[in-house]
Amino acid sequence: MTPEIIVLSLSAAAIAFVHTLLGPDHYLPFVAMAKARGWNTAKTLRVTLMCGSGHLAGSVLLGLLGIFLGLQLSSLAWLEGIRGNLAAWLLAGFGLAYTAWGLRQAYRNRPHSHWHSHGDVTHDHTHTHHQDHAHVHRNEGRARSFTPWLIFIIFVLGPCEPLIPLLMYPAARESVVGVIMVSTIFGLVTVATMILAVSLSVLGLKNFKLKSFERYGHAIAGSAILACGLGVVFLGI
Repeated sequence: MTPEIIVLSLSAAAIAFVHTLLGPDHYLPFVAMAKARGWNTAKTLRVTLMCGSGHLAGSVLLGLLGIFLGLQLSSLAWLEGIRGNLAAWLLAGFGLAYTAWGLRQAYRNRPHSHWHSHGDVTHDHTHTHHQDHAHVHRNEGRARSFTPWLIFIIFVLGPCEPLIPLLMYPAARESVVGVIMVSTIFGLVTVATMILAVSLSVLGLKNFKLKSFERYGHAIAGSAILACGLGVVFLGI
């Protein structure tokens, strides 16, 4: 192993860690959906692992193809830019659609009162029409949910911006083993950081409950994902 590959490997680990933490789109969507849809920790981490792996696979395959075909770095950077914009807009679109759906659910599930008379006694009780019905089909609905797969597709389209120009191409000048090592280290650290950030966030939110805002949970989750997507588009986060 050459000194250059060692330096690139260490750089890959550091860049992957910082890049993932500074990009809330790498973990906030999973935390938001887990909180809104009541995913347990195991399911949340499975979805995170699946999406993180897909996120990396797209860039690695593109980078390997570019190296194999001898494509110019500028060509790959242009293609990665298009992928990045597409993924960001898809994330924002998903967040907007989920927000609209969440607001509709919140409106349909709004509390309201009914008055009842029992002889000389009249009283009212407050309830929602959809809360109990939703509870009955809760697990069945989740099993059929396409939400994790939609997020997975968006993450596969999204590029790992630093991987190809900063790491894969310099490693390719050294050896094939160098490319594999740098890509593997970058991937492992990225996914591990995503899982760590999601785990800590989910744990921190576990006991955070605002009863009056519960029915807006889906809308809040959609708004957070929308903000992530728009942040990537306009702020480059």
